[in-house]
Amino acid sequence: MGSMAPRRILVVEDDGAIRRGIVDALRFAGYEPCEAGTFAEAVKQVSESRFDLLLLDLVLPGGSGLEVMARARQAQPTVPVIAVTALGTEGDRVGGLTQGADDYVVKPFSLKELLARIDAVIRRSSERPTDVALLEVPGAQVDLARREVRHAKGGRTELSEKECELLGYLARNPGRAISREELLQRVWRLEPSSVTTRTIDMTVARLREKLGDEGDGVVLTVRGKGYMLALAVTP
Repeated sequence: MGSMAPRRILVVEDDGAIRRGIVDALRFAGYEPCEAGTFAEAVKQVSESRFDLLLLDLVLPGGSGLEVMARARQAQPTVPVIAVTALGTEGDRVGGLTQGADDYVVKPFSLKELLARIDAVIRRSSERPTDVALLEVPGAQVDLARREVRHAKGGRTELSEKECELLGYLARNPGRAISREELLQRVWRLEPSSVTTRTIDMTVARLREKLGDEGDGVVLTVRGKGYMLALAVTP
């Protein structure tokens, strides 16, 4: 990690033994871990401090992990989140990801696997600022860093994390039709065989709506292939 300050990671986990194990492993790996064992502690931490990543158990005493994630994103819109759950069903997994988590681990997991995922998510998130930042679309400007559409007629529309990631991925691959399978793997980080592609179509529909009248001409459906961005892109 060179001379950079250590990455701060908030570990939100109600099981004290598991939490200590993760915190020790993170410290040993060169991170700066912070910890919270309850919903109230987690909300306090995400409201008052900045983090490079949240490792977030979805089931907490006193409240929902998804609510902690929502509060964290209010304070820090681009903070990456890895959701942790003992609920191993695909439905829960997709639920966590469509709510905006960047990755997902199911208990029991190995610390080695967890560290590899944390490293990958932090690496991806540190690439985000150098990605496409602004998209000029007919009648609007999309600010991917702030996750909003600024309309030429006035007014702003907020984008969700996934809408933004989807648009960003299309923008980094301009003029190329991208299959739903590739989008599931690269944006949702799911195996295509495990989930319906309807999630993508719904996200695209919402995205077009938010882009306004010209939305259909910005995110094109390529029959038999997938989706493509029909724009010139400025980094």
